[in-house]
Amino acid sequence: MKIGDLSAASTTPIETIRFYEREGLLPAPGRTQGNFRVYEAPHLERLQFIRYCRGLDMSLDEVRVLLRFRDAPGEDCGDVNSLLDEHIGHVSKRIKELRALEQQLKELRQRCGDARRTDQCGILSGLAEASQEKTPADQSASHLRSVHKH
Repeated sequence: MKIGDLSAASTTPIETIRFYEREGLLPAPGRTQGNFRVYEAPHLERLQFIRYCRGLDMSLDEVRVLLRFRDAPGEDCGDVNSLLDEHIGHVSKRIKELRALEQQLKELRQRCGDARRTDQCGILSGLAEASQEKTPADQSASHLRSVHKH
């Protein structure tokens, strides 16, 4: 199949397919005499595997490792287990960060309960105050919360 067919079959943009090829995640396909890429069923299967892993928020490096193990079916999968355990830890951390972000946004939202002139908007005022902090690292949840208390 041509790249457009692979794109349609996998619901993956053509540029993403080419990117995965450049990154070595997807093996280079054969070529026709007219130099068109020709993909086979294993390309589609591998691309679907990559897309599923990416949908689980796995990094390209994590996907690379999983593909290496997938390509070596006789290997021990202990490292795969470890990789997934580590990824679960990253996801848990991200969930905590997102919950803190949600709380920040809710507190910021409480600064302006109704529609008013923008020069009197508590949200815009809070954002402006927080953006004047010393460094981006200082603009954490605690700083936005302190802005809320002023």
